Amino acid sequence: MPPPSDIVKVAIEWPGANAQLMEIDQKKPLSSIIREVCDGWSLSGSEQFALRYADGPQLYITEQSRSEIKNGTILRLAISPARAARQLLDRIQSHGIDARLEALKELAKLSADPTFATEFISMEGIGTLARLVESGTHFGEMLAFTLTAFLELMDHGIVSWDLISLSFIKQIAGYVNQPMVDVSILQRSLAILESMVLNSHSLYHRVAQEITVGQLIGHLQVSNQEIQTYAIALINALFLKAPEDRRQEEHTNPLDQRLTEMASTLAQKHLRSIILNHVIRGNRPIKAEMAHQLYVLQVLTFNLLEERMMTKMDPSDQAQRDIIFELRRIAFDGENDPSGTEKRKAMYTKDYKMLGFTNHVNPAMDFTQTPPGMLALDNMLYLAKLHQDTYIRIVLENSSREDKHECPFGRCAIELTRMLCEILQVGELPNEGCNDYHPMFFTHDRAWEEFFCVCIQLLNKTWKEMRATAEDFNKVMQVVREQITRTLAMKPSSLDQLKGKLRGLSYSEILRLRQSERMSQDDFQSPPIIELRERIQPEILELIKQQRLNRLCEGSCFRKLGNRRRQEKFWFCRLSLNHKVLHYGDLDESPQGEVPFELLTDKIPVSDIKSVVTGKDCPHMKEKSALKQNKEVLEQAFSILYDPDENLNFVAPNKYEYCIWTDGLCALLGREMGSDLTRSDLDTLISMEMKLRLLDLENITIPEAPPPVPKEPSTYNFTYNYG
Repeated sequence: MPPPSDIVKVAIEWPGANAQLMEIDQKKPLSSIIREVCDGWSLSGSEQFALRYADGPQLYITEQSRSEIKNGTILRLAISPARAARQLLDRIQSHGIDARLEALKELAKLSADPTFATEFISMEGIGTLARLVESGTHFGEMLAFTLTAFLELMDHGIVSWDLISLSFIKQIAGYVNQPMVDVSILQRSLAILESMVLNSHSLYHRVAQEITVGQLIGHLQVSNQEIQTYAIALINALFLKAPEDRRQEEHTNPLDQRLTEMASTLAQKHLRSIILNHVIRGNRPIKAEMAHQLYVLQVLTFNLLEERMMTKMDPSDQAQRDIIFELRRIAFDGENDPSGTEKRKAMYTKDYKMLGFTNHVNPAMDFTQTPPGMLALDNMLYLAKLHQDTYIRIVLENSSREDKHECPFGRCAIELTRMLCEILQVGELPNEGCNDYHPMFFTHDRAWEEFFCVCIQLLNKTWKEMRATAEDFNKVMQVVREQITRTLAMKPSSLDQLKGKLRGLSYSEILRLRQSERMSQDDFQSPPIIELRERIQPEILELIKQQRLNRLCEGSCFRKLGNRRRQEKFWFCRLSLNHKVLHYGDLDESPQGEVPFELLTDKIPVSDIKSVVTGKDCPHMKEKSALKQNKEVLEQAFSILYDPDENLNFVAPNKYEYCIWTDGLCALLGREMGSDLTRSDLDTLISMEMKLRLLDLENITIPEAPPPVPKEPSTYNFTYNYG
């Protein structure tokens, strides 16, 4: 007979004594259980003790967390959090250097525990640590452990960052600005400054006065990718939290209107080229967190375009109208304009029509819709000034056509700008967990404008290949969008590589790809073929099911979401080879390859699993806000609900792993696999199998018919066996 669900069998350790094997009744108060444990070793004062996990993070067990104890767990009797906090607080203020170092080392480890942190903070522990830092008397390991403990304690969100003093900020900034400083101290100092900027508006101003982007550039030129990641994370934080008046500062030159104080600093300090040469093109593979920070920097850089994208043109603004006049002058050499007002007006109207504007009389009206607003005009002027030959060629070769196949440059440029803003999500906040950065955008100081210049030439080329007319405008834009998105998915490393890949994606190639993909989806609709599909489908589904289960047996690494996502914590989960148990456990770093079952200390019997939920139905997603930055996390979240009323929460590293795990868990529970990946795999594999079988049929040699018997002609019926 199985034990009651409220009884948990555990082992409890105490230094210098044999472990106690106990059955813990979860209905009994935790204090009573601790008293029983103390009595077993004849220890008095049970209120001075507590239970902790013996493995992993070794967290304290509380009434709130005791439900997470599993059968077979090893626990440890330890002094209570309050007593530990008091002892450590006294020891870190002692005169003995060795004793103080050991105390700080233990404090750095315990500070990650929320129960201990609450007690330590209530004793003014954070203030004590801050004073130790401000004194400037700690160095090396002692300082590193002090900063680690401080950061862990603040990360719990128990106290406000606004309480941090200016002298503390100056001291931390000093460590970052020092030319030679211990790596561990530098890492923690960068992390503390980033947390200050992200968590306090007032501290942003103080940190910004002490640290500049230029001072952080030196940390990007080191060989340690962890330091590089922390430095870029701090740059991103300063960028993200900069006040609007500092991030959006207009200049008089129209070509520089989108440059901001931050963007100007990036250019002046050569940040882009340093990131390109020392990070992206460095000799080390880009780790997931670095990829995320590069993606965030890319998003924030493109978001500088948002103000121009959302600014309507004022038709009465002469300075803005002069830009349109400049476009006309460059294209048609307007030095020989007629002197008469009416003649000049008629010529302007004709020229604006040849430039491809929708409103020939007043083309300023074409820029009153947002998005793309004035950003489209900025792009057109950049092309006209910096790629003048290309601009003139595109305009003149279309303005001289008489066959209704001219490509309207103005209308195309405006619509293309809107499309690029959508593709690159200009104005959107970075998505948590997304690593989708594009190396080519770090290869040029004006990457956005250069990208537009490449794409407008693609649009003009595709228009000619399609022999399009004005009525085909939307069709052409759909093809161009597909060409651009397919090419971006290939992650070209430079703008030249982008051009080469776009050349390979001609209109005829897009048609071929569409036809091939369509064949794999809705090919062969005749009744015999439909019957063949129905026969094949169960076999293919079983193959997919086995593949998913095999992947679960190999296991996957998942990231733990916290308040400070740079300092990544990982855990691994895999299915036992007999498909009966899910094993999981914490890891110090992302593993390279398979993790042995022996290292995964926790497990869930498959028979205990009640259901699998996804997205907003997950327990760990219900408290998250529906902000843009949480959208991707929400789409890749899933949870296992198991007996009695517990859950194991996941956030997949990408959409592929999400589909693999949700499908695999459904297969494990005997339920239908319904992800997009399964549908895609099913269609692809069925089509491949059908083509192979039909190819075999085509190679069948039909035997010759025997000579007919007089007066009794035979009828030969050939039945093709599709099985």
